[in-house]
Amino acid sequence: MRSLSNSTELSDHNVHRQVEQAIIHALKGIRFGSVEIIVHDSKVVQIERKEKTRFDADLSR
Repeated sequence: MRSLSNSTELSDHNVHRQVEQAIIHALKGIRFGSVEIIVHDSKVVQIERKEKTRFDADLSR
């Protein structure tokens, strides 16, 4: 039974690492916008990245 606990802990650790990497990836390179992390039952189930493109007011005239 101990090995099951260890494998579950390893699995949880791998999931946490994947979530961390996904959040870091969503944040990299974003200049304007937001990253929203959706949590259900204490678990991250979705990450949304919304990026804005802004134009200089002088360039659009």
